[in-house]
Amino acid sequence: MSWKEMLADRMPPDWAREIDVFEAQMLLRRDGKLDEKIFAESRLRRGVYGQRYDNGHRHDGIQSQTLDFPSGSLTKGPETMWDAPGMVRIKIPYGGVTPEQMDVLADLAEEYSDGILHVTTRQDFQLHFVHIEDTPDLMRRLASVGITTREACGNSVRNVTACPIAGVCRDEPFDVTPYASATMKFLLGHPDVQDFGRKFKIAYSGCRQHACGLVTMHDMGAIAVKKVVGEVEKRGFALYVGGGLGAVPHQAKVLEEFVSEEELLPMFQAVSRVYARLGEKKNRGRARIKFLVAKLGIEEFRRLVREERKVLPHDDRWTAYLKEVPAYREKPLKPASHLNGARHPEGFDDWARTNVNRQKQEGYAVASITVPLGDLTSFQARELGNICRRFVGDALRTTVEQNMVLRWVSEADLPAVYQELKKIGLGQAGAESIVDLTACPGTDTCKLGIASSRGLAGELRNRLLAKRGTLDESVQKLRIKISGCFNSCGQHHIADIGFYGNSRSVGSYKVPHFQVILGGKWVENGGSYGLAIGAIPSKRVPEFVDRITDRFVREKQPGETFQDFTIRIGKQELRGMLDDLMKVPSYEQDKSYFSDWGDPREFTVGDMGAGECAGEIVSLAQVELAAAEREVFEAQLEMDKSDFPIADERAFHSMLQAAKALIKMQFLDVREEPAEIVREFKTRFVETQLFHDRFAGGKFASYLFQRFEDPPAAFTKDSVRQLIEEAQLFIEAAYACHTRMTEKKPA
Repeated sequence: MSWKEMLADRMPPDWAREIDVFEAQMLLRRDGKLDEKIFAESRLRRGVYGQRYDNGHRHDGIQSQTLDFPSGSLTKGPETMWDAPGMVRIKIPYGGVTPEQMDVLADLAEEYSDGILHVTTRQDFQLHFVHIEDTPDLMRRLASVGITTREACGNSVRNVTACPIAGVCRDEPFDVTPYASATMKFLLGHPDVQDFGRKFKIAYSGCRQHACGLVTMHDMGAIAVKKVVGEVEKRGFALYVGGGLGAVPHQAKVLEEFVSEEELLPMFQAVSRVYARLGEKKNRGRARIKFLVAKLGIEEFRRLVREERKVLPHDDRWTAYLKEVPAYREKPLKPASHLNGARHPEGFDDWARTNVNRQKQEGYAVASITVPLGDLTSFQARELGNICRRFVGDALRTTVEQNMVLRWVSEADLPAVYQELKKIGLGQAGAESIVDLTACPGTDTCKLGIASSRGLAGELRNRLLAKRGTLDESVQKLRIKISGCFNSCGQHHIADIGFYGNSRSVGSYKVPHFQVILGGKWVENGGSYGLAIGAIPSKRVPEFVDRITDRFVREKQPGETFQDFTIRIGKQELRGMLDDLMKVPSYEQDKSYFSDWGDPREFTVGDMGAGECAGEIVSLAQVELAAAEREVFEAQLEMDKSDFPIADERAFHSMLQAAKALIKMQFLDVREEPAEIVREFKTRFVETQLFHDRFAGGKFASYLFQRFEDPPAAFTKDSVRQLIEEAQLFIEAAYACHTRMTEKKPA
C-alpha cells in the first residue's frame, strides 16, 4: 500500500490535494510536458530547492547538478535533477514541534536524507540530499502530523517565526503564540500573497528589549503591547514593516504604534495587497518590500495601507480565532517543583548556568538545547521526542539561533533532563554565548556559498570551547554569526562579531576570505546593524577573534557593551587591527591559506604557469580595487562624523573607482569623468554580461547606475548607510569579475 493510501484519512484534504497536484506537475515536467520555469516556481513553493555538492563535509564531492533537465524517465543519468538530490525546507510555525512530529522528522531524515535534521535561523527544519521523486511521499508523511512545506520557499510568505519562550517569558505582556499561529494559517495559500516579487518574512516578539523575535530585521513584524482604551486594557501590537538583512540591510520602520488584536490579520492582508500591487516585479534585486518602503517613505506607505484596509472585503477569519485565545495555554506535563539542594550530576551546574532560565510560572524552567551548527541527528531527534514525552509533553520549540528549547520543565527534573540530554550528545553548556555560533550552510550545500561558513564556525567553536572556562564573562556573552556570502543568511549584520564569505586572487589562485563586520546589535530585536571594515583570509579569522576579544577585555570601560566599545575606539582603529591580517603569504610560503576550513582541497583558479617567480604579480586593476575598498571605508568614517554629503560622495566615488579598475583592463585611456566611466562600464561590462555572475546576475551594477542617474536631494544616515552597503557589494562584484577575467584555464 502506498503512503498516499495509508495516510489518506490523516491529512487535511486541501493539503492532500495540493501534494497530488505537485506530484502531477513533477511527472509532467519529467516527461517534458511542463515548462521548467513554471515547475521551478511550483517546487519552490513546495519547499524544494536545488543544492550544491562540490564542497560539503556532509557529502563526498559529487559534482553540483543543474535543476534543468530534458524529458525522460526516472532512470536518466546524472545530468538530470532526478539524480541530483536537493533540499527540502519544512515550515515550523513559531518553532513549535511535538514528539510525534519529531518521530516523523527523524524517520524522514533517515529514509530520504543523510540522517541530519538542520535547524535554520528562522525556526525551520531542512533536509538535504533528498531525491525529488521522494518529495510527494515525504510531504504526505509530514502532512499526516500537521506539518507542511507549502510556501517554505518561493515568492511567498515564509515561515512565521516567534520568540521561542513566548508564554513563559518574564518580560512579555502576553503570549504571542496564538497570534503567530493564526497569522500562518490565515496567510498560507491566501490569494493576496501569491503575486509578490520576492519572499516575505514575518516575526513576532513578546517584548522590545530582547532579541528572540528579531522583528526589526523582518519584512513585517509585530511586538506585543497593551493599551488602555477607555477603561479597558486591550491587547494589541506595534507593527513594523520594511526590515530585512540580505545583501543590503534595512531597519524596519514603525507602521503603527498600536493595532488591536481584532485588526491584526486585516492589517497583514492590507500590507500584502499594497506590496503585491506596487512592489518591484522585474528586478529581483529591488523586489523586497524594504525597497518599496524606502522608495515611498513610511508615511506614504502607511497612508496606502490604511486606504487599502478601508476597502478590504470582510473576512470572518480575521477574528474567529480570538475566541480561543483567552483559554490558550500550554499544559505542563508535570506539577511545579523547585530544584532541591541534592548533589547534582557532573557538569550540571555549568550547564544550568548558561542553558536554564526560570519561567514566569513559579517552579518551572526553560532548558536550552545547544545544537552545534544546527545539525540534529535522526537518533537525537527521536530520543529528544522521548525526553519530551517523559518531562514536558509537547512543549518543544526551535530557536532562531539554530537551537531548541524544552519549556515547562519542572525545576526538580532539571538534573534528570540534563543527564538524558548528555546521553544523546545534547548536554553541552554555552547556549546563547560566544561558543554558540550561528552559521548558514555556506559552501556545504548552498549554491551561492563563496566561503565555508560552517567550516569556520566549527573551527571557532572548537577553539573557544577549549578555553571557555578562562574567557572573561563579558566575552562569553558575545554573539558570533557567519554567512557564506553577502546575503546574511547567518545574520552577520546583527552580531557583535560577524563575518561573510568572499574571495581574493593571489597570483593564479583564489584565497577564501571573510569580510569582518563589527558593531551589530543583537538585543532590542536586532536593534542595529554592523558594517564591513575589511576582508581577511579565512585562515586568519580565529586570530582576529582572539585579538578583538582580548582588546575588549583589556580596554572596556565599566558597564560598556561590545557595540559601545567599537563605537568608542572608532572604525579607523578597528581597521588598523586588520592591516597585518589582510596579508596573504605566497603559495610556496604557506599552502594552508589556499584551502578553506573543513575542505582540504586547494581553493585554486588554475595552474600557476611555468617559470613564475615566487613574488606575486599585482595588476593595476588590483591596486585600484584596493583603493576603492579604502574609499568605501573612508565613507564609513565620514558617516560616523555625521558628514553625510561627504560620506555619500566617497561611497559613490568608490564604485566609480572599482568600475574604472575593470575598464582599464580593456581601455587604459578612460577619462576620469563619472559620465564616461559609467558609459564605458555599461558598454563593456554590463551589456556584455561580463559583470554578471551566478550570485547576483548584474544587480550590483544597478547600484552604480542608480546613484549616478538619481543623486539624492537630501542626505540621511539611513540613505548613506544603504549606499555604503551597496558600494561594498559593488566592489566585491568587481573583485569577482576581475578574477573571472584573469583566471587561467587548465590546459
